[in-house]
Amino acid sequence: MLTRRHIRVKVMQSLYSMKQTQSGNLDKEEKFLLFSIDQMYDLFLINLQLLVEIRKYEADFLSKSQKKYLATTEEKNPNTKFVNNELLMLLEKNEQLDTELENKKINCWQLDDEYVAILWKEIKESDLYKDYMHTKQSTFKEDKDFVIDIFKEIVAPNDKLYEYIEDKKLTWIDDLPLVNTSIIKMLRKIKPSYDESMVLPKLYKDIEDKKYARDIFRKTALNGEEYAKEIDGKTPNWDQDRIAELDKAIIKMAICEFVKFPSIPVKVTINEYLEIAKEYSTPKSSIFINGILDKISKEYQENGKLNKVGRGLM
Repeated sequence: MLTRRHIRVKVMQSLYSMKQTQSGNLDKEEKFLLFSIDQMYDLFLINLQLLVEIRKYEADFLSKSQKKYLATTEEKNPNTKFVNNELLMLLEKNEQLDTELENKKINCWQLDDEYVAILWKEIKESDLYKDYMHTKQSTFKEDKDFVIDIFKEIVAPNDKLYEYIEDKKLTWIDDLPLVNTSIIKMLRKIKPSYDESMVLPKLYKDIEDKKYARDIFRKTALNGEEYAKEIDGKTPNWDQDRIAELDKAIIKMAICEFVKFPSIPVKVTINEYLEIAKEYSTPKSSIFINGILDKISKEYQENGKLNKVGRGLM
């Protein structure tokens, strides 16, 4: 689920925060970094749970409508296609999802069920819902396509849900695009043969990614002053004090990857940090950073300081 780029972003944010608060407690800051990354998985679970709760809301609505004193024929015999959606039923019965939610004591949609109602109403009023409910029977593929479509077009871009998530945890806003993409990928992979023991995606792809998060954070923080000196002389028109702190963090992380991570190609490092700069820093930062990293990488290569192993890594 977690990509190396998002790990880099999280580390960059932590290094920037350390500089702003003048914190020197590396153990404490590393612990908070890993906690912040772990919180992404909570957001993933919450959004999956939201789909389940919307289905439950529809089921409860139909049940109450049937019990009306003057219920219409349609209310007495409703179209239960949405309620019986096979993909949503698989999510609701998923053992791992239930266990994770229980262990983490996540119950926000029980406490804040008005957001479930808001999304349910938007779905009911959408053309997607009307087209889907035009018939009473469906295939698994139709059920899956419908769930993916409503998540992409109604749930994920909902402004009120966005505000709610921002209020719950500010760092989740940066995590939301990755989490939503991960959910869509997971939904696309679900097959009708799956059952309640279906395995959810892991936060880290493997143990190496978690180690990378720790290492890039610690090695950059511990060698920060040395890397700052490398920037001197590469910016003839800029004093150190005029370089944005976020840009400094990005440059230092890239230098760290040049010399401390033998398996990461130089081009990958530069491209990754330029993309991060484009998204998180000033409009001109990526050009500025590219110039510095190009100079430093060429200088390191000439001086034999680039610590790279394997073909094509230079």
